[in-house]
Amino acid sequence: MNETAAPRTRWKTLAGFAVVAIAVSAWIYHNQVADAQRRALQSARRPPPAVPEFDMSQTTIPVFEIHRGGPPKDGIPALTDARFVSADEAPFMAPEDRVIGIAWDGQAKAYPHKILDYHEAVNDRLGDRAILVTYCPLCDCSAVFDRRFGAQQYEFGISGRLYNSNVLLYDRAVDGPESLWSQMAAAAVTGVQSGQPLRRLPLEVTTWGDWHTRHPQTLVLSTETGHQRTYNRGVYQAYFDSPKLMFPVAHLDKRLPLKTPVLGVMSDKVQRAYPLANFTEKQAGRFEDEIDGRRLTLVYEPRHHSLRVEQADPELEWMYAFWFAWSAFYPETQIYPSP
Repeated sequence: MNETAAPRTRWKTLAGFAVVAIAVSAWIYHNQVADAQRRALQSARRPPPAVPEFDMSQTTIPVFEIHRGGPPKDGIPALTDARFVSADEAPFMAPEDRVIGIAWDGQAKAYPHKILDYHEAVNDRLGDRAILVTYCPLCDCSAVFDRRFGAQQYEFGISGRLYNSNVLLYDRAVDGPESLWSQMAAAAVTGVQSGQPLRRLPLEVTTWGDWHTRHPQTLVLSTETGHQRTYNRGVYQAYFDSPKLMFPVAHLDKRLPLKTPVLGVMSDKVQRAYPLANFTEKQAGRFEDEIDGRRLTLVYEPRHHSLRVEQADPELEWMYAFWFAWSAFYPETQIYPSP
């Protein structure tokens, strides 16, 4: 073989390996999705247990649209009494890691998505307030709730059920079957608690680097959760990169690509989605908007590709999600900016 042909042959070999690697990765991802769908279908066909796991009376959603996600009840273990560490004690955090950040009364906490991928809910406290921090990777939904109801304080787990590809939580009742609660709807959807709303609390989703810079005294959820998990990276990136969904959604709104990340803000009558894709570096910084006569101030950070509510009238609440999930639950939603 002459000297010119040798490099050409090596390049052809390397190109062949690259094609094979891409094909294998695609095959693995396809089979992961297919396996998850197959497990969900098999699980859905199982006969109901002798003692119902959940109180399915008084449902506010169609029962046939509640799907098994694969893992059983508590197969995804929600955290209670979780351990937190200071930023100096968190070498497992990278500046680009996405976190749910909450801060009030001079306290701040960060909940990394790469940990919440495996747990989806943290029963926690901030100051004297009992809170529930939730993340559903299937719809990239981040939301924080008050888990107090009058004199009662609830603890929540992961049911293993989905509605519109969104996690259904359950309340760990002392006696009898528990009610199911929708994260996106922020309310109980079955059982004796059916219709009981969850109060959404202020949060933001940004990078660890951004959050730590603005809140240097923050605590961060520790990887010492009591569970054997690999928390060094997110596990849903292939799903995020695919336009396909893994579970049924009753209503798909095609005004935006299904997996467009949005900040969803609402009053009791009006909902508005702020798609991050609609913002550019020219729009960096602070701006104001009005929803249903209520004012809010937002900040867009292009470096961290984050959008947060800095200040809002008390009647406004918000969460983060993929467009398909937000619009499925709030089909009358407006999109910012208005056409």
